[in-house]
Amino acid sequence: MTYRKTSLRLSRRQVVRGLLATTAFGITAKLGTGCTAAESDSAASGSATGSGAENVVVGFIYVGPKDDFGYNQAHAEGAAAMGAIEGIQIIEEANVPETTAVAETMRNMIEIDGAKVLFPTSFGYFDPYILEMAEEFPDVQFFHAGGMYQDGMPDNVGSYFGYIDEAEYVAGVVAGHMSQSGKLGFVAAKPIPQVLRNINSYTLGAKSVNPDIITKVIFTGDWAMPVKEAEATNSMADQGIDVVTCHVDSPKVVMETAEKRGIYCTGYHANQASLAPKGYLTGAEWDWSSVYTQLGEQFLAGKTLMSGDIDHILRGGLADNFCKVSDYGPAVTEQAKTDADAAKAGLMSNELVIYKGPIETNAGRVVLAADKELKQQDLELEKMDYLIEGVDGSVGG
Repeated sequence: MTYRKTSLRLSRRQVVRGLLATTAFGITAKLGTGCTAAESDSAASGSATGSGAENVVVGFIYVGPKDDFGYNQAHAEGAAAMGAIEGIQIIEEANVPETTAVAETMRNMIEIDGAKVLFPTSFGYFDPYILEMAEEFPDVQFFHAGGMYQDGMPDNVGSYFGYIDEAEYVAGVVAGHMSQSGKLGFVAAKPIPQVLRNINSYTLGAKSVNPDIITKVIFTGDWAMPVKEAEATNSMADQGIDVVTCHVDSPKVVMETAEKRGIYCTGYHANQASLAPKGYLTGAEWDWSSVYTQLGEQFLAGKTLMSGDIDHILRGGLADNFCKVSDYGPAVTEQAKTDADAAKAGLMSNELVIYKGPIETNAGRVVLAADKELKQQDLELEKMDYLIEGVDGSVGG
């Protein structure tokens, strides 16, 4: 079961101070309920197995709220699925900034809650915070959602991420069919490789339907900027763009604004169909429930990153249940569904390669010659620093 904490940071600080104070007098530290801090967490979680075996405590940290209809919600749903496994105890903390605050949260989860596995899920948690904590706590496994792990980093650090640009490509096929103007909009947070890859794959999917289609990109500058996200979406609608999507933490504002403006939208991270019942076409969703359940079973089996039982780089796409495509909305035409389904099948069978030359940037630089291709597993794609021809925008913003 999932253990949800409230006023977490304050209560933990109080516990730490209490432990230090009572230890100085040689007294066993107790909480007001008459049990130790560790016992309190176990009792509150309700996840004791009854067999006397100690639970594997797994911590999840989110940069935003767990009900954001987006990035954090997708991870929280996955954490809940892992927590349903007998023998796994989940602890969580939401709204933790990408600052020293996450280091404090990680330390507290390890020292107070007894966590042996941590999933600090946000991009900015990795360097330096995860790397520093991993050095300090070599017996704890740290899993980061992103493509930042490199050989030579601590053995207890791993990277997991999905080829969600496969689902973005499929969504792009639908968008290409449904756009009457030939102009798509993409509201994005930051021009990092994962975001650029989604923009480019979405555009390539649309261009497979209409080679002349254009994707307008507006970068907001951060993961959660609701005012700027609304402004960007309204600006796109004013420019005649008739399908919008996004890569921000919470697509909620973009989806709702698109619906109000009477234009189509495709979602990201989770399913946002309820936010735009008329205009939601489909979306690219994470399937973290599948991934986290598999990892939870490996933790119970005693497998670790340090022993080499778990790969330091975990990747998968549609065929591996790392991601999925949202159900089609009521507006999607039969031809759009047929072509999108064909693209999905091609990606799952590896017959369709998204990055197949010739491909140029929107500045005219050749990034892939006509006789070259980059398959999903190629780490070169995780270094992407360009926008392709057909994308109206710049990496600089």
